[in-house]
Amino acid sequence: MTQVSFSLRGRNPDVLTCIANLSNDEVFTPPEFANQILDRLARAWADGNDGADIWSDPNVRFLDPFTKSGVFLREITSRLTAGLANKIPDLQTRVNHILTKQVYGIAITQLTSYLARRSLYCSKNAMGQHSVAKQFTSQAGNIWFERIEHSWDGGKCTFCGASQATYNRGESLETHAYAFIHTDDVKARVVDLFGDDMQFDVIIGNPPYQLDDGGFGKSAAPIYQLFVEQAKKLEPRYLSLVIPSRWFAGGKGLDDFRESMLSDRRVRSINDFLSAADVFPGVGLKGGVCYFLWERDNPGDCQVTTSFKDWPVSTATRPLLEEGADIFIRFNEGLSILKKVTNVEMAAEGAHGSVTLPEDKRFDQLVSSRKPFGLETKFKGKTTKRAGDLLVYQNGGVGYTSRDTIAAGLEYIDKWKVYVGRAAPGTGNRDTYPHRIISTPFIGEPGSVSSETYLCIGPLESKAEAESVLSYLTCRLTRLLILLHKPSQDTTRKVYTYVPKQTWDRQWTDAELYAKYGLTTEEVSFIEKIVRPMDLGDDPTEEISLDEGDDE
Repeated sequence: MTQVSFSLRGRNPDVLTCIANLSNDEVFTPPEFANQILDRLARAWADGNDGADIWSDPNVRFLDPFTKSGVFLREITSRLTAGLANKIPDLQTRVNHILTKQVYGIAITQLTSYLARRSLYCSKNAMGQHSVAKQFTSQAGNIWFERIEHSWDGGKCTFCGASQATYNRGESLETHAYAFIHTDDVKARVVDLFGDDMQFDVIIGNPPYQLDDGGFGKSAAPIYQLFVEQAKKLEPRYLSLVIPSRWFAGGKGLDDFRESMLSDRRVRSINDFLSAADVFPGVGLKGGVCYFLWERDNPGDCQVTTSFKDWPVSTATRPLLEEGADIFIRFNEGLSILKKVTNVEMAAEGAHGSVTLPEDKRFDQLVSSRKPFGLETKFKGKTTKRAGDLLVYQNGGVGYTSRDTIAAGLEYIDKWKVYVGRAAPGTGNRDTYPHRIISTPFIGEPGSVSSETYLCIGPLESKAEAESVLSYLTCRLTRLLILLHKPSQDTTRKVYTYVPKQTWDRQWTDAELYAKYGLTTEEVSFIEKIVRPMDLGDDPTEEISLDEGDDE
């Protein structure tokens, strides 16, 4: 048997563990994380194929349709090289078979095509002297890349929404017009790239997350959902992709995608990382990141696994969309707590199972919509009070305005109420816990109004009722229930959907609420890891502003 010198990983250090990200939309996958995803795929394959080893099958085809560093293809090839040793004993023959017939990639840029070929073939030229593959007839091998252009219509790309002003910038710069999503017929595109009869068993990878279109952070338009939708159209047996976790709550053009994912019972597992830094060191991706496994022929409930730093990993198998819910409830423990709260509140009606309360029992019915008094965030009242003027709580402090300037929320003006910021105050990296969840609420006296900076809770009949509501909002359980429906820093009326009303005749405490809803010691411990105590001594009129790009 002829052996050849062959190594895909035998470098010290492994360059793919320390490669830098090239732009806002290109997040490179560390090898350790790629292997975690491949391990999950292998278990699913075995479960669905009578215990078979995917890495010992010479007929399985893999595609990474948005390859960057080539890490997924490299690790797949390494596993196949070991797994096929008995079926194809000669190493060079085995390597040729794997690289020419089993492993395929579509690079997202010219540079990443070179990186991927270097990772996979040990040469940026698949036919080069140092390439470990010896049967290719093109320099690209099975890592395809050609520059394509956007399809402009009215200043926007019809496929990805990119701005013509940003990307119509000459041959010397990348267009970021990704071949996989810039087509109406992705099956035909794959045939054009790789030939007829190209059915992929596994599609796997880490797509671009957003348009590198002049936006920053959450203000940039997401595009990862377009890659997921195209991949599904190819109908692989298994699909596993890494995407930001913000899709759980929709917004920013993701509502249709969220609905399709949550109603798709072929999504069989989601591994959710509350902090993206736990898997992508140095990447400031707020809201966390996840990878999912979609199984074409095996629908069912989804195994949801949540990880955060050194916390115990939480795993539960459950529907992605609970009865009565319109969003994905991210925390397994939070779902258990929410069901207990709902069941206690609905016990008199004998209703169980739904996580949503009827409107007459929901706290959100006390919460105003945006602009409770019709005043915008930028509104600034007068600095001196005249007779009959109303006190205005506004961004950065207080002012005064005449009553006749108020055209909305008239029912609140002469009543007691509670004000709470429409945005939680900035606290640096919000992918750390515990959170405050909401800004510090405070009592609004009769004769006061607010700008859009605050929501108004009420109207309430007395100061005692207002103090009761205030105490309820400081409770950790209350704020956990808010968090379960809160996708971003923005705290609109809707996020109070899961919070039940109480009787406003006492000072509420967590101890009383924990007892009322029968929470266990473990559930209480979870709440207190997630939600920070609230000090009403914090300045309630601190400057509060939304992070750029937060959903409204």
